[in-house]
Amino acid sequence: MSPDFKEELRAFIIDSFLFGAADELPGHEESLIEAEVIDSTGVLELVAFMEDTLGISVDEDDITPANFDSITGLVAYASRQTDSVRT
Repeated sequence: MSPDFKEELRAFIIDSFLFGAADELPGHEESLIEAEVIDSTGVLELVAFMEDTLGISVDEDDITPANFDSITGLVAYASRQTDSVRT
């Protein structure tokens, strides 16, 4: 995984869901769904972004709030997936 992935992810969320309003991005631990930044369609857009950016395949069973509801969760999931690709 790129060391800059967290910044790429933040930029994607700001551009795609907040239309450039970076000050509306919740903290990295906060729920993106509860903050109304993303909805179920937004989760699918995040899946596509991660697959395209990282070259991974996201299993449908992995699309859970623990993995896709916060920036911290997304980065942790991406790290686990890219580590498993390398081994």
